[in-house]
Amino acid sequence: MNRREPLGIAVIGAGRMGADHVRRIDRVISGARVAAVVDLDGPRAEAVAAGVDGCTAHTDAAEAMESADVDAVLIASSGPAHEEALLTAFAHDLPVLCEKPLTPDAASALRVMEAEQALGHRRVQVGFMRRYDTEYVRLKALLGTGQLGRPLMLHNRHRNVASPPFFTSSMLISDSVAHEVDVTRWLLGHEITAVTVLRPAPSSGAPEGLRDPQFVVLETDGGVLSDVEIFVNCGFGYQVQAEAVCEHGTARIGDGHQLVTSMAGRWGGTIAQDWTERFAQAYDDEVQAWVDATRRGEVTGPSTWDGYAAAAVCEAGVRALEQGGRVEVELAERPALYGAEV
Repeated sequence: MNRREPLGIAVIGAGRMGADHVRRIDRVISGARVAAVVDLDGPRAEAVAAGVDGCTAHTDAAEAMESADVDAVLIASSGPAHEEALLTAFAHDLPVLCEKPLTPDAASALRVMEAEQALGHRRVQVGFMRRYDTEYVRLKALLGTGQLGRPLMLHNRHRNVASPPFFTSSMLISDSVAHEVDVTRWLLGHEITAVTVLRPAPSSGAPEGLRDPQFVVLETDGGVLSDVEIFVNCGFGYQVQAEAVCEHGTARIGDGHQLVTSMAGRWGGTIAQDWTERFAQAYDDEVQAWVDATRRGEVTGPSTWDGYAAAAVCEAGVRALEQGGRVEVELAERPALYGAEV
C-alpha cells in the first residue's frame, strides 16, 4: 500500500455492526476507504456497498481479500465465522480489526493465536472498544498515577433495555460480561484466575427461562475482586458503569450526567438506549486508531492474547453459571509475541 493513499478495507459482515463500520469508514474517520463489503446474504452486501463509491460486494471473504484494492480487513460477522476469516487474512498477511469475540471459545482462539505466532508478527487488533472510551481511558490513567493507592475492588454494572429474542442465559456471560472481563484485565493489569456466578430470582421482565439478572465475581492474580451486575432486561435504558475502590479513595465512571436539565419544576437528564449511542465516539476512536497504526505499519490495541484470555474467562463463567460454585480459569502460557502487559 502507498501510505499516501487511503487504506482499502474489506468489511466482512453487513449486519448492524458491519453496516455501521462501513458508514464510519466512509463518512467519519480519515485515511481509509471501504474497498469491499462481504456478507453471505448477497443482496444485503450489495445494498451496503451501493452507498460507497468504488466499493465491491462479495459473498466470499477469501475472494474479497484477494483483491489488490484490499489492504486490511475489518471482521464484523458472527463470532463462529471469525476463525476462518482470520486465518484467510493471515494467509494474505493482512492486518485485521476483529470485533469481539475473537472466536466463540478458547480452543479456537488458541488456534488463531498460534497461527498469528507462525507469522512472526502481530496482525490482529480485537474490538474491545471500551479501551477507547474517554471515561475508561481517564479511569485507567488515574489508576496508573497511584494517587488512589492499590485497587481493592472493581464494581461494574451493565444494563440493557431488553435482550434480543435469541439471547440465552450463557450469552449474558459470553456476549455481555465479556466486555467487563476485558476492562477488568486492562484497568488492573491483572489476569483473571477464577469466576463465580450468583443468580438472583429472574426479573419478571426477562423472557421465560432466561436467567436475568446475574451477579458475576471475578478474582484476579493481583488479589482484586471485580464484580459485574449484568441485567439485560432492565427496561429503562442502557447503562455501563464502573467504580474502582482503592486504598486511598474511589473513582466512578458511567453516571451519564453530561447534560442535566431543570425545567417545569423538575431536574434530570436522559439515559442512552443502546450501545451505539453510549459508545459511538469510542467506536470512532477505535477504528481511527487502527487505521492510523496500520498506515504506520504497526499493530496496537487489544491483542489476540486479550481475545483468547477473554474467551477462557467467559468459558469458566458459563461453567460457573451452569454448575454453580467457583470455577478456576485455565490459561495457556502467554507467548512472547504479545509482551508482558495486559
